[in-house]
Amino acid sequence: MDIINKMSGPGRYLIGEEEKQEILDVLDTGHLFRFGGESDPQYKHKVVSFEDELKAHLGSEHCLALTGGSVGLLTSLAALGIGPGDDVIVPGYTFVASISAIIWARAVPILAEIDESLTIDPDDIEKKITDRTKAIMPVHMLGNPCDMDRIMSIARKHNLHVVEDCAQALGASYRGRKVGTIGDMGAYSLNHMKVISAGDGGAITTNDYDLYHRAFGVHDQGHLPSRYGEEIGKRGIIGLNLRMNELTGAVALAQVRKLDYILSTLRRNKKLLKDMISDILGIGFRRINDEEECATLLTIMFDDKKIADKFASKIGSGNMYDSGWHVYNHMEQILNKKMPTNVGCPFECKEHGKDVEYAPHMLPQTDDILSRSVSISIGVVDKGLGSAFGINLLSDEAEIEAVAATIRKAMQEL
Repeated sequence: MDIINKMSGPGRYLIGEEEKQEILDVLDTGHLFRFGGESDPQYKHKVVSFEDELKAHLGSEHCLALTGGSVGLLTSLAALGIGPGDDVIVPGYTFVASISAIIWARAVPILAEIDESLTIDPDDIEKKITDRTKAIMPVHMLGNPCDMDRIMSIARKHNLHVVEDCAQALGASYRGRKVGTIGDMGAYSLNHMKVISAGDGGAITTNDYDLYHRAFGVHDQGHLPSRYGEEIGKRGIIGLNLRMNELTGAVALAQVRKLDYILSTLRRNKKLLKDMISDILGIGFRRINDEEECATLLTIMFDDKKIADKFASKIGSGNMYDSGWHVYNHMEQILNKKMPTNVGCPFECKEHGKDVEYAPHMLPQTDDILSRSVSISIGVVDKGLGSAFGINLLSDEAEIEAVAATIRKAMQEL
């Protein structure tokens, strides 16, 4: 495994001729801007094609490509009108971008516990709702769908918006529906650690045309959708430039066509490995809310932290609690409210009416679950996620058997 592949998502392993040809198709004309005339032969509309193919794959009415998954969350919050004085409930176990997007929307993140699925605990969502709560941001963490039936029931009961963070779960399903199409909006990431990769980039989906209309304006200086580079009508809102370019779109287009193969391979390999070790005494597994998850990781759960630490040490990895900016305790910029001074800090805004404090170990259930959990790579190889050991998308059965043997040996030595 080369040094790049030691920190990589599954899509990275399949970058090849298809991506190259899509890029060369764009470079042959020199038209790199996402917009162009519909009848212009120089315009290859890679971004638009990616949006069309992704929304067809997900079963969504609308899809919008952007520069990243983080701005996908920010754009979604903006489209929903979430801002100063609003609270958004988000799990304390997620990549820091979920929380940062809420803050940059000038809203306030309210951290909630996770359960043994490693996704947000619906019971704790209920406890965190106040008259300031405007939205829930469930994060389909490590490719495992959240308990969306309960989350949507809570949202309907309290009239709350739902923004699904699908950065790590593109293509996963929950009870027959793709994640990102269940709530009001869904956001996806295409960076090098994700299920498919364009190096960077992202997308959002929604089934609501008005939300799509507003999101498009946010990402394109207030313009209306599908303008093909022309000024159409008066711009109704103030937007930004968060557009994906044609080169990124070219890679994303080639990658989305490989999504079914990636997911089927990951699911097969995870089942093989899990079956090989499921008889080992002392090993348990995290709860999976739907078997049509992404299967990028296999998370083993132990009875206590000491055993998890010893096991992780023997395989050259670490427990999930130590996985960097995915755990609220390690997000020093959040704990210390390090907003740029020229932006201001939403935590003490007068609309909110109170100071919001964050502190290490404020989510004891989350701390406990993560401290006794260890993840084995199936397709995402990332020390920062706690998955430095395992297999990758291209691993054959012999490699899977070798990893299973290492796990068995480590458990025997405990």
